[in-house]
Amino acid sequence: MPSVAFYTLGCKVNFYDTEAIWQLFKNEGYEQVDFEGPADVYLINTCTVTNTGDKKSRQMIRRAVRRNPEAIVAVTGCYAQTSPGEILDIPGVDLVIGNQDREHIMTHVKNIRESRQPVNAVRNIMKTREFEELDVPGFADRTRAFMKIQDGCNNFCTFCIIPWSRGLSRSRDPKSIVAQAHQLVEAGYKEFVLTGIHTGGYGDDLENYRLADLLWELDQVDGLERVRISSIEASQIDGKLLEVLNRSSKMCRHLHIPLQAGHNEVLKAMRRKYTTEEYYAKMELIRQAMPDVGITTDVIVGFPGETEEMFRAGYDFMKAVNYSEMHVFPYSKRTGTPAARMLNQVDEDIKNARVQQLIDLSEEMQLAYARKFVGKTVSVIAERSAKNAPGRSTQHGFSDNYLQVFFGGDDSLQGELCQVKITEAGVNECRGELVSVSRSGLRRIVQ
Repeated sequence: MPSVAFYTLGCKVNFYDTEAIWQLFKNEGYEQVDFEGPADVYLINTCTVTNTGDKKSRQMIRRAVRRNPEAIVAVTGCYAQTSPGEILDIPGVDLVIGNQDREHIMTHVKNIRESRQPVNAVRNIMKTREFEELDVPGFADRTRAFMKIQDGCNNFCTFCIIPWSRGLSRSRDPKSIVAQAHQLVEAGYKEFVLTGIHTGGYGDDLENYRLADLLWELDQVDGLERVRISSIEASQIDGKLLEVLNRSSKMCRHLHIPLQAGHNEVLKAMRRKYTTEEYYAKMELIRQAMPDVGITTDVIVGFPGETEEMFRAGYDFMKAVNYSEMHVFPYSKRTGTPAARMLNQVDEDIKNARVQQLIDLSEEMQLAYARKFVGKTVSVIAERSAKNAPGRSTQHGFSDNYLQVFFGGDDSLQGELCQVKITEAGVNECRGELVSVSRSGLRRIVQ
């Protein structure tokens, strides 16, 4: 039986794409093996969001070539899309295919096996208007199913290379999403994470059909308990979406809404499409529609031109928004983006000091948010047994509002919807006691 090994860098969308590519190999009779061992085909799914992403991608490609010089080494993903020439210059690379045409991978692999001629199968993604439809019937070792509903981005923020590697925004056919939803529920998944490069832009290229319409359709899927949106822009949350958040019992009380900077001048330089005032007003509306919602965010620190005053104002703004967690990144130059050419770059030491201040603030807010739920019961889907617990007596999972919860129980709870009373709050983890379990629609009270 021929073997294939995968290595995935970057975001959730890449991990989804790798699962889809694995299905193509599986259908041709391949077995999946560990990337660190020998394989007949190595496929590296690359990331290009930072210069470091490029570098790590090149390291993994070279590692695959060294593992088995006879193997076919195939490279896909964002770095493959933007720099196929750089990748083909690495001795031992056989196939470079970008973020489209991946349904043809098996044909390329067969041809390369016969000819041993390297192939550059990368086309200009800016001309692509169709969503690449690849089947993913399940996910190894996961209790949450990821559903890719959208690809590409039309925003062109000044720090970001992604529109050039993923193309313009294109939405997946709603019928195909709903069909996959039923398939995944049949396979036993109770929570879906809707993901994309610019997930909230879903429907921008469809006739009178938006993300809110899709959410209502998913709300009707029997057996589906929870729908989580992986990320959405503040500007994309409109009245129709707020209504779904308010009325659908399946929508998770957690939204990830990137802020990137808490000062209008920095937002303008980033080419973000909102002001802090507009962003704050939207957060108020979300909290009215969905009380107790956990709002997480991304922040870039030390963007070119960010002064100490701007940083302080941003810090105060983030505190006022009162997130349940912040993902904080120091600005890093991405070659080929307008921000990398800006003159007033911020000193690395200043950046790192600011990052630390925001991480401290994030932890403060995380703990305060978690404490609100002590004594309350939340729904948790058990994902795995806790690593350090004796035997397999403690389970770990996420509540609908994205608290990481540990509670007593055995492995039979995995994948089940558990009602857990929070007994202790922590920054990154909370402790709780199991109250009841809904097993495939049957509710069982724990004595």
